[in-house]
Amino acid sequence: MSEKIVEVTLGSRKVGRIALDRDGRALFEYDADWIRNGFSISPFHLPLESRLFTADARPFDGNFGVFDDSLPDGWSALVLDRYLRSQGKSLASLDLLEQLMFVGSRGRGALEYHPDLSTVDEQVIIDLDHMAEESQRVLNTDYSDDLDKAWRRGGSSGGTRPKVFVHHDGAEWLVKFRDRTDPPNVGRIEYETSLLARECGIEMAETRLFEGKYFGSKRFDRTDDGGKLHVISLSALMNLDYHLPTADYGHLFWACSQLTHSVKELWKVFRLMAFNLIIGNCDDHVKNFAFIRRNDVWQLAPAYDVLPCEGLGGFHSLSVNGNYKDPGKTDAVLLAVKFGLRKDEAEEVFEEIASMVKGNPVMALKKE
Repeated sequence: MSEKIVEVTLGSRKVGRIALDRDGRALFEYDADWIRNGFSISPFHLPLESRLFTADARPFDGNFGVFDDSLPDGWSALVLDRYLRSQGKSLASLDLLEQLMFVGSRGRGALEYHPDLSTVDEQVIIDLDHMAEESQRVLNTDYSDDLDKAWRRGGSSGGTRPKVFVHHDGAEWLVKFRDRTDPPNVGRIEYETSLLARECGIEMAETRLFEGKYFGSKRFDRTDDGGKLHVISLSALMNLDYHLPTADYGHLFWACSQLTHSVKELWKVFRLMAFNLIIGNCDDHVKNFAFIRRNDVWQLAPAYDVLPCEGLGGFHSLSVNGNYKDPGKTDAVLLAVKFGLRKDEAEEVFEEIASMVKGNPVMALKKE
């Protein structure tokens, strides 16, 4: 067992501690006070018990999913690696505990890691055009004048598209820039899709189009008074590798039923699934769904990364009732019925969303 220890906190409370065994796998134990007065941060794999947990070797390279959620991936991992290389190190040279320490208090959700090696950029106003240009430089070269700023502003945000956190109207927002393969109007596409999603009854965080071109979403893991809310992705919750198309929307329904015990939350899953199918959002992998802890209750987290998007080979990342290639209303309704939702109501909701999407201008935007 490694002598190095990382403490995990939520707010001012100690949740537990993480160490590494000889094989580099994570070991975790809850703090005694957290066991008495807290909750399971990962209900299916870290139940609220007084014992030492050992992470599986896969799918998170010896990490627990709930802590893997905190680590930078995609864009933020690229930026951190470039930044570390400019300092004579690399992301690959850091062990799991060191990576968590770099996340520190700046990760997604509410969990924080100590010792905290994170850095915070207190700048309230940033030049989005400049950061967009620098993000393209990071993508296309090994050099950028603002690698440190890109890391400080991007934190451990997930996903492949470049992004930064900004403060606006007293709240923190996530603002995205174009990836190499994105159309020039991708920001507008995602913004208009978010408006359409709300019209279809899907819960989303507040969104806006910064400077008429950059999509921004208000962080749903933050409260109005600056507090943090615990969030766990479907990937982390069920130990599912988001790189592999081996999951089904049935996994999302099952997790929702087990965590929330709420028919209302199951209908939220159905609406989101139906919307993704109808608009052609094939980037519906297991890290693009999450659950959030609000007022001591688990709920489906607000939808995110929702926009028309082609999948590998034209397939959805999640199958629907086992169908990856061309899932539609029939598969969606059959799956809903399996989890106790009424068939006639599911058909009605699906048709309602389809009618609202049909002819909506956002469906033509991706062709511009």
